[in-house]
Parts: sequence; C-alpha cells; structure tokens
Amino acid sequence: MTQARQSHVSVPLSNAEYLRDILRAPIYEVAIVSPLQNMPRISKRLDNHIQLKREDRQPVHSFKLRGAYNMMAQLSDAQKKAGVIAASAGNHAQGVAMSGHKLGISATIVMPRTTPDIKVAGVRSFGGNVVLHGNNFDEAKIKAIELANEHGYTFVAPFDHPAIIAGQGTIGLELLQQNGHLDYIFLPVGGGGIAAGVAVIVKQLMPHIKVIGVEAEDSACLKAAMDAGEPVTLDNVGTFADGVAVKRIGDETFRVCQQHLDDVITVSSDEICAAMKDIFEDTRAISEPSGALSLAGLKRYTEQHQLKGKNMASILSGANLNFHTLRYVSERAELGEKREGLLAVTIPERTGAFLDFCKILGGRAVTEFNYRYSDDALANIFVGVRLTNGQEELDSIISDLQKGGYPVQDLSDDEMAKVHIRYMIGGRPTKVMNERLYSFEFPEYPGALLRFLNTLGTHWNISMFNYRNHGADYGRVLCGFELEDKDLLSFTAHLKELGYGWKDETESPSYRFFLSKDS
Repeated sequence: MTQARQSHVSVPLSNAEYLRDILRAPIYEVAIVSPLQNMPRISKRLDNHIQLKREDRQPVHSFKLRGAYNMMAQLSDAQKKAGVIAASAGNHAQGVAMSGHKLGISATIVMPRTTPDIKVAGVRSFGGNVVLHGNNFDEAKIKAIELANEHGYTFVAPFDHPAIIAGQGTIGLELLQQNGHLDYIFLPVGGGGIAAGVAVIVKQLMPHIKVIGVEAEDSACLKAAMDAGEPVTLDNVGTFADGVAVKRIGDETFRVCQQHLDDVITVSSDEICAAMKDIFEDTRAISEPSGALSLAGLKRYTEQHQLKGKNMASILSGANLNFHTLRYVSERAELGEKREGLLAVTIPERTGAFLDFCKILGGRAVTEFNYRYSDDALANIFVGVRLTNGQEELDSIISDLQKGGYPVQDLSDDEMAKVHIRYMIGGRPTKVMNERLYSFEFPEYPGALLRFLNTLGTHWNISMFNYRNHGADYGRVLCGFELEDKDLLSFTAHLKELGYGWKDETESPSYRFFLSKDS
C-alpha cells in the first residue's frame, strides 16, 4: 500500500477516541489559543451576545495549521524522513508548510497555476516546496497523489482524516473553556474538518449547545449529502468563498457531522460580504470570504428563528485574501444587508419625467442611476436606492412607483444584474440579430483569454463582451454571440472543448430589459 493511500480513513473513530485525540493533540507547539472576541455592534443590532473566535490570529492566519500539525507530528520516523505532500490553493498549504518547517519534515505543496502570488509566497516563506500544476484544486490533487506514489511521500489530506479532524477539534475545546455559557456555535463547512472536529467534542462535553454548520449556497456539499444520505459530488461550486469551494464532503467528516450537527444552513455571497463588513466594523479585522461564512450563517439563522438574548459564537476561520477582493465585497455588502435595492424602471420620454420619478422616491439616496435613450416614447433606467429598513422599505418603493404609473422590476437578487448589467446599461444593437448571451468563469492565468478567442471567436461573431476581475482566482465574463439555431450544436461542442464554466443567459430578465434588441 502506498503512502498516499495510508491516509485514507478505513476504520472510523468512536466519539470517545476523538475526545481523547483532541485532548492530547500537540498543536500548541506551533498554534496559539486564539482569542474569543466580543462583537458589541452586531450584538446590539441582533439583540444577542455574539463572540468571534479569532483563528485569523494563528501564525498562518487560518485554523488549518491545527489539523496539519496534529497529523504530521504523529507520523512515524520513516514517514517524516520521506516527507509529506499536499494539494491546496491556500490555507491548508501554509499550514502544512509551517508544520513541516517546525517538525523538520520536507513538505511539497501542489498548487493550481491560478493560485494568487500572495499565497504561493506564503507557502515558500515557510520553506515549502511549491509545484504549480493544473488550473484547479482537483487537477492539483491528482498530481499530488501521483507524486506521493512516485516518491513515497505521505499525503496530508485537507480535511478527511481523523488526525486532521482532531486537530481542528481543539477549537471546540477552547470555546468551551473561554465561554461555558454558549447556547449556539456556528461553524463554516467546506470539506467538513472544522465542523466535525468541533461538533464531536462539544456534543460530548456540553450536548445542550446547538452546533450549526454553515455553507455557501453555491458549494453546499454537506447539505447535498444530508439530503442524499451519503456524500455526493456537486457538478460545480462557486469560487468567491474559495476556502470552502469543495465539491464533495469527506466520508469521515460527513459521518461525524451527520451524527453531531444540529442543523445546516446556507448563505449567499452577498450575505458573506455583509458579514465581512460586520467583522471589520466590530474588530477591524479583514476576513477572507470563507472566514466570514459562519457569522453570515449566524445572522441568517438568528433572523429565521427570531432568537433573542442568546450567547452565540462564530469562527473567523481565515484572513488570507487578495486585497482587490475587497472591491467586490464593498459593492455587495450593502445588498447582503438589504441596505440597497436595485430596480429596473420604465419612464416616459418627456420633460419632467425624471423629476416626477425622483419625487416618488421621496428624497431617498440614489446610489446608482444608469440610463440610455431607447425610443421617443419610453426609457429604461437602472436605479440603486439606499435602504434603511430593508425589504419592507424596498417593497414600499416598488408599490409607490407602480401607483405612479411606472413599470418596475426588482433586480436586487438578480446575479447577472449585480455582476454585469449595472455596468453595461444601454447596449442595445441597432439591428435585430440572432444573439445569444453566455456568462463564463475564466481562470486567471496567462493565455486564458487567447484560448477563449481561438476556440470561439474565430467561428462566431462576438456581439458583446464584458469582463470583470474581483481579485479572485476566476474572472467573470459576459459575452454575446450571433448564432443561428443550426449553429447551437457545434457551438455547444466548442464550449465543452473550451473547458471553462459557462451558463446560457439569453433568457435573463435583465438582459431582455436592457440589452436585447427584440425585448
């Protein structure tokens, strides 16, 4: 049996064995007892006592150090001498690299070629040997296992291993020691390591505490597994909260989570952005998206269940992000808090019409206004409005506009409107054409755009193109093509050849409203 396969879970640990392993985990040779910090602003707003476990204060700015060190410290002398290998695009990579440096173990990390330079530099700063391979985590993992088999390295799994789970479980032990009066603990879920580790110890020592798993709604592999009764593989996952962008929950992490979690909740990217803002306003800490996931879940769960006067804790699980990601976060945080509404409104093309429209808004702050002449009768406008009373206020605005004779559509939850359309208002073609609209996710590496154009642009006329990068590993692209019905089969085949994530957006309401000639 190869070293790569020896890390596979064959015999699950009992609850008592996990408790034992968590209690004797040697992680404090390298990790710290992270502070549990009060959050007065959001506590007052939600009428609950809310605290934040500051795992961003770890030496690698993430909780991942705990599990990696716990596993690597327990390797045999022969395994330590042979070295370890891992696949990761970020936090696990740095945890393995630092653990290797501390223990004197050679650590090789296979990272996708799309990994931001700041994360590659972080791994190398701890003495890790970086191998850049593939365009995503799955391709990097295949390469890592191949190298493990070739060189006899031990593969350090990112989450699905008892020693990793036990290492992350030390967070739960600290939480109980720091606040023995907690009512709820909210945990981020990617592959399930931290959720399984914390839940298994909390439920043995203080079973009355509710432990809630939180997932990003576009990478909810645990919820999918719960629904199916076993781990399943998602077709696609979102890339914004890349730290939890996992297609399949681990086998052992699922078993433990299924047994010990009280509930699982999902949140949107906008809600994650709002939670990042909350963390900054209360602590001045800048979280990565996945690091704010559990607070976003706490907020949604509190609202859904109308909780008041409870003691609650969430985890700031990491703070390794590209600075330019904050541009996107700033734009979306207001929407995530329901502090901004986006509307598509049709107004008549006559003198004073815009003034009448603004009067109906009642002096509310307009955050955005986009307009392009359409014809002599009507104009379509894209409006952002600042809200102080959330959805209730937005519904009131929509009602007032409709009573005033203005057709209106709420685009506040329309993803394409928020990502692209608000920056492209007025782009109608001057002729009727057989146009189809597609959105793409481009991996951010040299040659990606050229490959796109070579594969598609030389075959069909591109009628629209919009690209925005938010500092993530993937850029967002909106593209229009002139396509006859007879071209669709061949076009789809070329999309599959291209290999980028894509979606047909031709029937999007915002596209039909603002960009399509035949709307």
